[in-house]
Amino acid sequence: MTKAWSDRFEKGLNPFIKVFNASINFDIELLNEDIEGSIAHAKMLAETKVITSKEAKLIEEGLKEILIEYHRGSFKAGVDDEDVHFAVEHRLINKIGDIGKKLHTGRSRNDQVATDLRLWLRKKIDRLDDQVKKFQLILLNQAEENLNTIIPGYTHLQRAQPVSLAHHLVAYIEMLERDRERLLDVRGRVNTCPLGAAALAGTKVPIDRYLTAKTLGFENICNNSIDAVSDRDFVVEFVSSASLIMAHLSRLSEELILWSSEEFSFVKLTDRCATGSSLMPQKKNPDVPELIRGKSGRVFGHLQALLTMIKGLPLAYNKDFQEDKEALFDTVLTVDNCLNAMTILFEEGIEFSRDSLSAAVISDFSNATDVADYLVIKGVPFREAYQLVGALVKYCLEQNILLKDLTLEKWQEFHPSVSQDIYTKLLPENVVASRTSQGGTGFRLVKEQLVVWRSKLAK
Repeated sequence: MTKAWSDRFEKGLNPFIKVFNASINFDIELLNEDIEGSIAHAKMLAETKVITSKEAKLIEEGLKEILIEYHRGSFKAGVDDEDVHFAVEHRLINKIGDIGKKLHTGRSRNDQVATDLRLWLRKKIDRLDDQVKKFQLILLNQAEENLNTIIPGYTHLQRAQPVSLAHHLVAYIEMLERDRERLLDVRGRVNTCPLGAAALAGTKVPIDRYLTAKTLGFENICNNSIDAVSDRDFVVEFVSSASLIMAHLSRLSEELILWSSEEFSFVKLTDRCATGSSLMPQKKNPDVPELIRGKSGRVFGHLQALLTMIKGLPLAYNKDFQEDKEALFDTVLTVDNCLNAMTILFEEGIEFSRDSLSAAVISDFSNATDVADYLVIKGVPFREAYQLVGALVKYCLEQNILLKDLTLEKWQEFHPSVSQDIYTKLLPENVVASRTSQGGTGFRLVKEQLVVWRSKLAK
């Protein structure tokens, strides 16, 4: 047994084409799943009397030995094996003889690789879900420590209104929760078994696909044999969901990069997660968030590559599908690493500069909206109040002062309803506390949300 196809072929492949055609260098990643699926398939063949129980036992023992060899590093597969499926089968036949040739009964490499891929991705989704949750918990810890820390809130990257730092961090916890929901949703469609669909048309061998699916922990079988071997929607869906995870990590990275600059000075980088310059001795660089921001592009690229790969493929299986694995494998590895790096960064790589944040929120006009709200409560129509405050801010800018610096007499020139309590109302802590609408940044509301998230993430 020297090749994966029949004796119809008289001549060997061109040496370069042999290497070009092979996928063993990367799909060896699926060896655990290939053996897991093959053991389940052999057991099913025995249950349906296609092979004997003794033969199934020999096949299972041989496959388990190959798995041990692989993890010990003694299982060596090369381009002559073409792919992981043939490599395992070839080794099995060498170990147990002709009985090993019966393993491929009732299946094709087409349904075999689709099954391996689903088994592999199912495990990776579960791991990534754990990674996302771990990061959520780290963000929650930071939020609980910074409930009363006030930061400038931005729109258009311009100072807008002060908010609780905890409220800002919980926004990312919310994003990550949607990421987890998407992963769970994708997992449901991943968890369907194509094994037994064979090349594209099913098989006349009396197999039991439901038994195989149950053995492998799948919820159901793929109902159409053509779709079973040609479906890569689940790969695209996963990479799409992974792209959104990376987009969220990249947005947070961008904020940390800005906040750690001297112009902002909202965050200090510790030595645990920062690097220096080879030329400028004073530098401390935010390499972790910069790398995460950059790596988002490779995941987005994989999504585009996968969409391009499938967009023109006729049914059923095509060799183009070989290109799905490197994109998928790299996406999983990249997202896993970035989640881990960001978790470490928030655990031990950054410190929020509370003094700088405090100074920032008392040195701008982000409390201007509160003046308008103050006048509205006094009975002034909002649009009129809005225009009055605009004029007031213009006056302050001309005088190079802030709203808090205005005398009560000057306040009352703008509107007679203003009284001494305006100074208390404009304190940053009171501005934040006053945002009491559901979902707002008011300290009480944010504290309630932190309790909800602590309970939710504990489950």
